[in-house]
Amino acid sequence: MIETHELSKKFGSNVVLDKVSFSVPESQRLVIIGRSGTGKSVLLKHLIGLMEPDSGEVKVDGEKITGLEERELLRVRSKFGMLFQSAALFDSLSVAENVGFVLQREGKLSAAEQKEKISEALEMVELAGTEEKKPSELSGGMRKRVGLARAIIYRPEIIVYDEPTTGLDPIVSDSIDKLILRVNEQLKATTIVVTHDMRTVKTVAQRVMMLKKGHIYVDTTPDELFSSQDPVVHQFVNGIADAKNIEFEP
Repeated sequence: MIETHELSKKFGSNVVLDKVSFSVPESQRLVIIGRSGTGKSVLLKHLIGLMEPDSGEVKVDGEKITGLEERELLRVRSKFGMLFQSAALFDSLSVAENVGFVLQREGKLSAAEQKEKISEALEMVELAGTEEKKPSELSGGMRKRVGLARAIIYRPEIIVYDEPTTGLDPIVSDSIDKLILRVNEQLKATTIVVTHDMRTVKTVAQRVMMLKKGHIYVDTTPDELFSSQDPVVHQFVNGIADAKNIEFEP
């Protein structure tokens, strides 16, 4: 469903991605981890066509998106749904208006059809009956769910989650992780999650990719990741800051 070939990007003299190549099969749940500054967010922006690489290419569902014009990129992006780290809701709009924002802008569906799709999306994220609430009335976990409802209203083929549990307590984080699994199962969508939360890795991942200095340092299963004796992996997975041996990213 997604493929990169020798994807490279730098800003000035700072190399963020260095010939990164990988592929994600349809319906797979891939979790991307790595320390801050290792290129995770930049990689995501390349996958959805928000950034152009210096070299290399990205393919989505077999189509090369590198170099496409904006109109063609919009067509490709319609395959994606994205849950932003902050949920990125419009505070002045109701839950229903947030979830159905794109539907209303496009104007292709009647008001009744829009309402039905909004209700279906909210039910899928267990927020039925919240249509008239404003984001300020919601908890952090509920805001995330509204953001996810907006992301899946089109039933996308690929769903991207950027730090989905950041700022949430462990119980709410666990509910978000389980929601990711349920949405993946119901929509059969390819799932890509960027996270620092090792509980999310354990719960969600079928495959884990760790970035380090712009390279894929590890591409493995969760079981192999957590049993790894590699000092870099062990340090990151267990959150160990050894003053003598800690390795700082540039």
